[in-house]
Order: sequence, then structure tokens, then C-alpha cells
Amino acid sequence: MPVKSKGPAATPQPVNFEIKSAQLSLVALLLKSSDWSAIATDLEAQFGAGGENPEFFDQDPVVLDFSALTAEPTLRDISVLLHSLRQCHLMPLAFRGAPEGWTAELVRSGLVQAPAEITKASRPMKTVVQHVPEAVREIVREVPAPLTMVIDKPIRSGQKIYARGADLVVLAMVNQGAEVVADGNIHVYAPLRGKAMAGARGNTAARIFSLCLEPELISIAGVYRTSENPLPADVAGKPAQVWLSSEGGQDRLLIEPLKS
Repeated sequence: MPVKSKGPAATPQPVNFEIKSAQLSLVALLLKSSDWSAIATDLEAQFGAGGENPEFFDQDPVVLDFSALTAEPTLRDISVLLHSLRQCHLMPLAFRGAPEGWTAELVRSGLVQAPAEITKASRPMKTVVQHVPEAVREIVREVPAPLTMVIDKPIRSGQKIYARGADLVVLAMVNQGAEVVADGNIHVYAPLRGKAMAGARGNTAARIFSLCLEPELISIAGVYRTSENPLPADVAGKPAQVWLSSEGGQDRLLIEPLKS
């Protein structure tokens, strides 16, 4: 007796891999000039091996955003910019907003075309801005809410503590020549006499707190003040907080006494 077919056999599923959707946090580099050499110079001065923040990035994937550029007939050699990004520990993967006629050349350079907006992860994220000189004006980055790193020993001259993706709490002195860096807030429950850089990856809402503010340098989201500009008498060597104000479109550090 013939056996009736029940339809095509199901395709066996592979056992060595699975294909799943993925959502990644990417850096978007918003370009406001097509002078790639000038941009490369600014990037390396800020984030290169000899720059101000050489450890700012850690092989972070980046999307080149050309949406702020005026249309140009041809795309000049962009390899200068791509090389500079890699020197700054960034991985150029994609592009968006390219002027008409640029797509083929960008794809030949190893980049893929991304949609106008990258889908955000479902968890709550904050968008922050890192200011960069001249040709590169802002790097927009999505950063998850920070965790906390706690240091309970004095930080000596020459030491550097970096709380990546976290707040930093220091329960002992930060000596001159020492450096404390955090992507979130910095709390020093002792004299702060070295360098303190909060919001290192652009978190403009970050703050610095100290029970004895005597820093060589303080910085929030790249806006800094050095000891060459003495602190006011009501905060120098006293409990104080530092935060970033953008009133009037001008970023500046504000320093206030901590109220008991």
C-alpha cells in the first residue's frame, strides 16, 4: 500500500551555531568637515598615543556620520581618517548620511551602510556628548547607568585609577601626581590633591565631590580647570562639589561648597 507524503521533510537545524539578532552600543562620529587630515590631527591630539586621553576608547566600534556635511561631487581619500581612528583605538565599521555618490567608495573602504538611526537597546540609556576641538565637534555615545568602584587606600603620585563605566569612590587621599578618572561621578572622602576627571566618556551630568578640594586639575566631560587658576577661598581646601553648567550655550565648571 503506497504511503502518502506528509509534505517536505523539515530542514535539520545546524548544531554548531545559531543566528540571533544583536544590538550593539556604537560610537557615532558626527563629521562637520571633509578635511580628513585636519580631523585626523584633532583626533590624535585628543585620543592618540601622545594625546590628552589616550585610553579614552578601547576598540569601540564607530559609525561615521556624514549627515552634517554639504554635498560634494567626489569623496577624497578617506583612508587618512580611517587610519587615525584605528590609532585612537576605534574600529570604523559603518557609515550613514553620506552625500550622493559616496556610497560605493565607502563600501570599497570596508565600511557598511547603516540606517539613519541605529536601534537603541531596550535597557535605559543616556546620551552624552564629548567635545573635541575644531573640525570634530562632538562624539555621541550611549552609555549605560554607571556602577561603582571603591578604593580604600591612598593613591600615590604616578598612580592612575580609571572606573570604566562606573562611579569612583575614594576613601583615602589622592596625592599630587596621582590621577583618578571615572565615566560617572567621583567621590573623594579625603583630600583631593591630584587630577580628577569625571564623565570621562562624555557624561555631562557627572560631578566631582571632595571633603578637601585641592586639585592639580579637575575635569568633567572634557571641560577642565588647572591649579594655575586658583580656586575661590570658600572652596579651596574645603568640602566642595564640581559640576558642569551649559548656561548660555557655553560649557564651564561651577564649584560650590558642600552644605552640611
